[in-house]
This record gives sequence, structure tokens and C-alpha cells, in this order.
Amino acid sequence: MHDLSVAELAHALRSREFSSTELTRHCLQRIRSLDPQYNSFISVDDAGALAAAANADARLAAGEQGPLLGIPLAHKDIFCTTGLRTSCGSKMLDNFVPPYDATVTRLLRDAGTVLLGKTNMDEFAMGSSSETSFYGSTRNPWDTTRVPGGSSGGSAAAVAARLVPLATGTDTGGSIRQPAAFCGITGLKPTYGRVSRLGMVAYASSLDQGGPMARSAEDCALLLNAIAGLDPLDSTSSAHPVEDYTAQLRQPLTGLRIGLPREYFGEGLDTATGDRIHAALALLEQQGATLVDITLPHTELSIPTYYIIAPAEASTNLSRYDGVRYGYRCEAPRDLHDLYTRSRQEGFGDEVKRRILVGTFALSAGYYDAYYRKAQQVRRLIRQDFLDAFANVDIIAGPTTPGPAFGLGAKTSDPLAMYLEDVYTLAVNLAGLPAMSVPAGQAAGLPVGLQLIGPHFDEARLLNVAHQLQQASDWHRQAPVEASS
Repeated sequence: MHDLSVAELAHALRSREFSSTELTRHCLQRIRSLDPQYNSFISVDDAGALAAAANADARLAAGEQGPLLGIPLAHKDIFCTTGLRTSCGSKMLDNFVPPYDATVTRLLRDAGTVLLGKTNMDEFAMGSSSETSFYGSTRNPWDTTRVPGGSSGGSAAAVAARLVPLATGTDTGGSIRQPAAFCGITGLKPTYGRVSRLGMVAYASSLDQGGPMARSAEDCALLLNAIAGLDPLDSTSSAHPVEDYTAQLRQPLTGLRIGLPREYFGEGLDTATGDRIHAALALLEQQGATLVDITLPHTELSIPTYYIIAPAEASTNLSRYDGVRYGYRCEAPRDLHDLYTRSRQEGFGDEVKRRILVGTFALSAGYYDAYYRKAQQVRRLIRQDFLDAFANVDIIAGPTTPGPAFGLGAKTSDPLAMYLEDVYTLAVNLAGLPAMSVPAGQAAGLPVGLQLIGPHFDEARLLNVAHQLQQASDWHRQAPVEASS
């Protein structure tokens, strides 16, 4: 069962080949037996999952035909779930049990999905390796000495290891796409505002966006169909019409113009990774696409721009964790100042503290204009680069990451080296665009991801291109040895 796609699982459930309860028990057993070596889950809810599966079976027996009805999934532990701990990978929220569901959680619950548990992540989504979690590092199923990427590394690892067919992730600067590339799965970061952020613990409010992670573009389209759309309770949610993201999957690529930014194929790109990207692009050419050289001249400014704006917003969002209202509180505080200081000192990890300090500095009197305001001006230039490019091409393609997954601990002592892992993904968030990572083969036995970037609200075309690539290749079907057993 764990080797079937979501569409295949849905067909099997409707035809009574097996029940949702049987499928759920199978997934829970795989989590128990395999996940100790990956650490991809923070919480597993056996009782809740089996109850949801029984409810899904009753709905199936009554004749319901929902495409996700009875399908198990996992949520990144950044989405609030009623009655189930939502920790955001932090000691600060280790004891937090939300009284409400995130909109994404509610929509998928209503669709009849079966929540197995919450996946591991970098603390408060701050990281590129899933090593900053209070619950320990997640490990890559392809090589457990390597990272799965971050911050949605737990979701990526769980899908790659065939522990769960679907998972949610969030992407602030590449946190869906980069782990998808490292783990050899498909991950989509929608247009900013396409998916509600209500109940998604905030890191950087103008950059965060939730999205689907699965083995194929078709599976991602099915999940996106369920979670996309206007949420009147989220002021950042868009009223742009929602498409059926499965409707265009089989459209031919004849006449498609794909832009290749010269900035994405220069110094810093691993040679073997570059070869795999070009091989994937050649397959798209064979299907009728045309490759066009383009430039995104402000690409090199995306890292410094992001690491001013994101920490600035984080320092504001994380100020709510003060030891007073909810979350971690230090023992026996002497006074209010001691309560604030020690609760935050003990509750936050090093990377979170680092970004709070950077962000607070950038927003402080005397530095706001020099740093934060200037970063917002550069952000506008980065966005304009993409708009200019899309006047001549339909989508943009390139590597998702500079190379395959790096070793555990290899970059934890060098934050700047870690930040460079997001060099091809950050600009997309700054511009609010949709983008996805699609498996493009392997380099030295490790997965490589092809990144596809589209104009605002053009997720359907990205999914179409990804699906057509996956019809011409089997890279998305490849699995780690233990996961395929």
C-alpha cells in the first residue's frame, strides 16, 4: 500500500480493495518500525488517526467520493491542531495544545483525510537542515548521515520514506522546496495568499506560505485543491479564483517557453547537480518546450535582503512568547524582568535567538532606514526582475539547491554557509511567486531537485510541467532502499 500514489489509494478505497482503517494501521506500523532512524515525527496520534479512519470508512460506505477521503497524511508541526500538541519544534511550545484548528488543518479534516501526526522541523521554521529542532535532528532516508533539508525536513523525510503519502509544509525562503529536493520528492510553494495562514505559527508574516509535499505533481495538485482559496479570517488570504489544479496536468508542453537565469547556472552550482538539471530540461525540450536564456540581475542580493526582512518580522512575531500567556515559563522567576529574560533564554534555541537579535537590530532606531527600509526597496527590485522575465517566458527553471544533501553537523557552526543553501529559493518568497521542486535524478546516489517558478497564481501551469516531466521519467518513483521494502 505504501508504494501507491494518492490517486491509486483513493481508487482502491472506493473499490473496497482495502479500508482506510487498514491503510492507516499500515502507515502507523511503518512509522513505529522505521521512524526511529529518521526522527521525522514529533507526535503520532494513533487513537485520533484510527478514529478518523473509521469515520472515513463510514463516509465511503455511504457513497462519498472525495479524492482525499480516507487518505492518511501528516502536518508539519507548525499547523495548529485541536487537542494535539503543536510545538513548532521548540521547547517554547513543548506544552502547547491548541484549542482550534488552522484553516489548512480544518479543510483537510473536512475532506476526510486521516491525520497520523505532526512532523519534525527546524525550530520556528528557522533553518535549512532540520537540525535546530528541540526534538533532535531529522535524518535523510536516502542517507541517515545527511540532513533532509529544512525547515520542513520532517514532512519531506516522512514522504520519502513512504511513511505517509502526503504531508503539509511551509515555505518562508525555500522550506518546502529545499527539503523536497534533498529527499527526492515533489513540493510546491504556492503564491503568497493562495493558502490561508490562519493557525500557522508565524515566522515572517510577509513570506510564510503553506503548501503540499508528496511524491508526484498529481498528488500535490490533489492536496492543493483541498487547501487553496480565500479565508475571510486571514487578511493575507487572496480572493483570486481557485482552479482545479488537476485539470491541466495532461496538457502538452508544445510552445512553452522556459527561462533559464544565468545567475542560477554559474559559480557555486555543483557540477553533477547541474548535469542532472540540464538532463531534466532536455526532457522538457523533447516534449515541445523552448529554453530561453534570461537574467535576474538582483539575485545576488536576495540573501542579504531576506536575512534582514525575515528576522525583522520574526523578532516581532516571537515577542508574544514571554512566559506569561502560554508556552514555556521559567521556574521561580524573581520578578517580571527575570520571567521574560529566562523564559526566552531557556525556551528558544540558538538559531532563533540569533535571528531575533538580528531582526531587532534592523528595526531599531537609527538603523531602520539603513537596513529594513533599504531591504524592502531591494525586495521591490527583485520582484520586478521576475515580472520583466515573465514578459518573455512562461516559467523559469533551474536548480533548487546548489548541490545534494550535506552531512549532519557539516554547517551548524557556520550560519552563513547554511544560509547559502537557499540561494536559489529565497527570491521567490520575496516576490511572492509560486514555485516547486521536482525530482530530477540523482548525483552521487543522492536526489537532485529541479525548481520551476511561475507568475503569480499560475500553480496549474507549474503542476502541468512537473506532471509532464514525471510522465517522461521515473525519478519521482525512486525510493530509499529501506522505504521501498
